[in-house]
Amino acid sequence: MLRRFFAGLLAISLALPVQAAPSDDVLDALQLDQLLTIMRQEGVTYGQEMAADMFAGGENAQWQGLLDQIYDISKMEELVRTQFGQALGDADTDALLAFFQSDLGKQVVGLELSARRAMIDDAIEQVARQSYYEADEDEIKGITDFIEANDLIEANVTGALNASFQFYRGLVDGGGIELSEGEILSDVWAQEDETRIDTREWIYGFLMMAYGPLDEAELDTYVAFSSSPEGRALNQALFAGFNQMYDDISYALGLAAAQQMQGQDL
Repeated sequence: MLRRFFAGLLAISLALPVQAAPSDDVLDALQLDQLLTIMRQEGVTYGQEMAADMFAGGENAQWQGLLDQIYDISKMEELVRTQFGQALGDADTDALLAFFQSDLGKQVVGLELSARRAMIDDAIEQVARQSYYEADEDEIKGITDFIEANDLIEANVTGALNASFQFYRGLVDGGGIELSEGEILSDVWAQEDETRIDTREWIYGFLMMAYGPLDEAELDTYVAFSSSPEGRALNQALFAGFNQMYDDISYALGLAAAQQMQGQDL
């Protein structure tokens, strides 16, 4: 389902003709290029699953071509960098770089990317989700502290619902379905409880997998950094950048799905 791609906006290049902004240096330290490659793979996989669910003939060459256009990494990167830089504002980028260029910071980024890449596999994702239900509160206290410091559950739920709204808008604007804005909002809000459960499972499973190699002191250090003014500014800027990217992608997916549906009706 669409919302599965909004749960993981956690911590997270085109060569520029002028000197890179400090915000670009931060995104480079977070290995944005690697993250977007993973997100593209997630998105294309989701699009293929969506075709099987929505289209009578399933996926075809035209649909694959549309997915390739929608999940264009260069366009995704340009949007994220622009929105992230605007949202980050005058935050202390030196402090952010000092952390993410440290041994612990590099380890955290690498662990997050490895876990997210692994969870593209549905079987691994299900194991990760199940591990959350099998853990007791003491075992996941550090993970819970990190989630609360970054407001990951509610922020991701909001992002998922907004993206779902954009997907419906694309379907309507493309002529695939007929719904009023009020009906779209009603359908989207009806997903809230299920989206929150799905988001909680995914985030806990993902973070437990990613941060498993960290010892308690290392995780506590990362939580403290995330709770700092610089860490909070980073988190807000990441959500601003990636939420806008997903909103645009979701609308484009809706338009593309409507186009595909109309082509089948001819």
